[in-house]
Amino acid sequence: MTAEKEATLTPVTTTILEQKEELARAVAIPREIGKGVSEQLITWRMELIEAYAISFTQDSEEVTQNLEKWSDRVSGELVELRLPLNIALVEISEYREVIGAIIKDEAKAQNLSFDDFYDILTPFNHAVDQAVQFVSQSYMDDFENTIQTANYAVDELSVPIVRVTETVGVIPIVGEIDTKRAQLLMENALKQGEEYELETIILDLSGVSIIDTMVAHQLFRVIDSLKLTGVEGIMSGIRPDIVQTMVSLGINMKGIHTFSSLHRAIDSLQLLDEKAVV
Repeated sequence: MTAEKEATLTPVTTTILEQKEELARAVAIPREIGKGVSEQLITWRMELIEAYAISFTQDSEEVTQNLEKWSDRVSGELVELRLPLNIALVEISEYREVIGAIIKDEAKAQNLSFDDFYDILTPFNHAVDQAVQFVSQSYMDDFENTIQTANYAVDELSVPIVRVTETVGVIPIVGEIDTKRAQLLMENALKQGEEYELETIILDLSGVSIIDTMVAHQLFRVIDSLKLTGVEGIMSGIRPDIVQTMVSLGINMKGIHTFSSLHRAIDSLQLLDEKAVV
């Protein structure tokens, strides 16, 4: 940057920095922002205004780094607070106009030529465009990570294992079983069966609405896999309509212990324990 250009830009930077807090508070707070977050929004604004102000005297790489840092932090907090991306985008756009007006006034005060005015305005507009790009991408990344974490938690809850005794666990299955859920069922059964040192795991199908060949095949895979780890797999909640479906589909249940209800399965295991003690 030439000394002449720096002399032209420094007053713009100084003016914006001196008015930073005033500018941040001059724009109305959006309705969706609660009182507890309003001061946080003011902080975001002042940081954005400062990044804009010093962009006039920084090289493009430094400007990019500052805007990326601001975007990462703001987008992360927006997602955490469950606030829409539009809030940040409106703020960025709002201060394009506010600071643009300051640039225009300073250009008039210095009696700048059209070319000099254009040379100042172009990098500023580029910085604003970068802010829009960075905050949008960062917000979507943070949002996607949050959704993935939530989905993982939901998946974990969809096939929980409940210990009913020291050696017996129950996996109550509710709803439909697709390939993804069947794989999760397999992983949870094997992992927690080993972790809890279980001898028996009951797959309770009382809440399963539909049993077809794919579902049955997946359940058999779970039971076979448990058997390889030394854990017995039992099915409970085999309702009459499920039995009829399995028979009509030609599904072979030979070698698998099944019970009409969960309490019958547990009673059966208790009887076996009592006989073993005798």
